[in-house]
Amino acid sequence: MSIDSLTDLRDQLFGAQPDPPFLLVLITALLALAVIFVRVTWRVGRNAITIAHEGGHALAAVLTGRRLTGIKLHSDTSGLTLSAGRPTGPGMTFTLLAGYVAPSLIGLLGAWLLAGNRITLLLWITVAALLAMLIMIRNVYGIVSILVTGAVVFGVSWYAEPEVQAAFAYTGVWFLLIGGVRPVFELQSMRSWGRMPQSDADQLAGITRVPAIFWVGVFLVVNLAALAAGLLLLAGGYLPEITLN
Repeated sequence: MSIDSLTDLRDQLFGAQPDPPFLLVLITALLALAVIFVRVTWRVGRNAITIAHEGGHALAAVLTGRRLTGIKLHSDTSGLTLSAGRPTGPGMTFTLLAGYVAPSLIGLLGAWLLAGNRITLLLWITVAALLAMLIMIRNVYGIVSILVTGAVVFGVSWYAEPEVQAAFAYTGVWFLLIGGVRPVFELQSMRSWGRMPQSDADQLAGITRVPAIFWVGVFLVVNLAALAAGLLLLAGGYLPEITLN
């Protein structure tokens, strides 16, 4: 690869794209809402939330010094992350805590990149993160899920026009920000029916002696705060323009 090609690649990756029109930001937010609140599309889209959820567990385990042994993703949109280490203590607490807040926090990071118009960089970071996660996947459905997701993101980042990249990136970030909230309500609903006795919140309660409902509240507060911050990053710059118009 020539120096000029490397320079072009660097500029494409780290260069800022033009500001998208407010209509695109609005339409992508509405599209993400539709995917989240329509049962059929949520059943498919929730796989992305699961990937982010289990990725959060995995990253937290590594950062706290636990030994990550594997990740499984299932067709019912459930997942499992296995790590070795002390069954109690800060490392295990942080690892359990990370799952339900990961989609929203990843969405917030994405919103920050989009606020700086780093659309291509966001897409490439996503591909890199998926490839890193792929190494630890331990079941066929999980491998296929990661490969398909990564291929779609890479295809958009490499072949699509800037307008399409922007629409794709904004939809994805809105989906993580808004979609990260819904599983918390699903979690509490299933807990109230006794269908998730070993949920992350219940495991946190077991090792911290703090009631599970407290941890459900923590998940919700963090995710709502991330949504509010993401909203300001993605749409805040358009408020003066909307007011003047």
